[in-house]
Amino acid sequence: MRTLIAGVGALGGTIATRAIAAGIPIWLATRSAESARALRSTGMKVSGSGGSASVASVEAATLEEYEKADKFDLIVLATKAHDALDAAPFLARLLSADGTLLPIQNGCVSQLLFDRFGDKVVVGGLSNLGATMVEPGVYEQKNAGGLLIGELAGGLTDRVARILQALKGGIEVKATPNFSGAVWAKLLLNCSVTTIGAVAGQTMRHYIATSAGMDVFRNAYDEALRIALAAGVRPERMIVEPTPPGWDGARSSLGTNYDAWVEEIIVTYGDLKPSMLQDFERRRRTEIDFINGYVAQLGEKIGISAPLNAAIAETVHLIEQGHIHPGSARLEELARRCVSINEEFEGGSHLAVE
Repeated sequence: MRTLIAGVGALGGTIATRAIAAGIPIWLATRSAESARALRSTGMKVSGSGGSASVASVEAATLEEYEKADKFDLIVLATKAHDALDAAPFLARLLSADGTLLPIQNGCVSQLLFDRFGDKVVVGGLSNLGATMVEPGVYEQKNAGGLLIGELAGGLTDRVARILQALKGGIEVKATPNFSGAVWAKLLLNCSVTTIGAVAGQTMRHYIATSAGMDVFRNAYDEALRIALAAGVRPERMIVEPTPPGWDGARSSLGTNYDAWVEEIIVTYGDLKPSMLQDFERRRRTEIDFINGYVAQLGEKIGISAPLNAAIAETVHLIEQGHIHPGSARLEELARRCVSINEEFEGGSHLAVE
């Protein structure tokens, strides 16, 4: 399967390096001709979880340079979410007649591209792979995660099986017949782990040890889960069961079982630096509109408010714009918002969108 990986940041670069080292035929699309030349000159290497791997020679060029090249059977879209949506129409033209576009971004990107191009073009993907780019062409894998793929319409198909076979030996790739449920399982954790850590400027292990951190985590997760279930989604297990202990259909109850459930999440994500925090540090646009922002927007659409997720999205935008900075003060502000939200919840107003 002739495969193009569009985007060679932390995620795309880690996947590409391991795939090429395993002998899988991979081409790379970079943002600039300079980046492509550098990769062709230096090769790529990855270390960390999964062991070390390196390749001395890679096929790399800008997207535009592939316009007159042979078509691709598979294009793995590993850019940031906004870039993925912008690049997708061009990438679709690079596909062979039966070619597949495989977006692996967080949040709702796969669904948005599915809505635009249909099931004949798009297979959904998401990543549970933690990685950082030390410098261009040099990557560090932080966990033993991989990719999960599936049809947006549900079920397992021969196309998904062929993609699994094509990427076999590079990184771990699994398939699910309930892809929308898998997306929401990851989205629930993104909304409550990644973005909270980013605005707090801390790892989950650090912020969850505070009462403010636990309050914000619990409320953000409960809001997102309530909206997922109301939208008819069946979230799959990812790291933990998606429904926390003590869940009553709208909120989870604190207690020993809940603490143990949170601890399971900490084991996997507790010491990882949030990717969104790295975006802040590098002054890059975040994917917040596809995570907490998407949850708040969907909630508004179906008539269930998500005020904390909306507040988190607003906070991230203010940080992006340089008006405020990540830190414990941001966490305390969101915790104070939780108090008023909980008072409204007890009054039954959680069902109405403001």
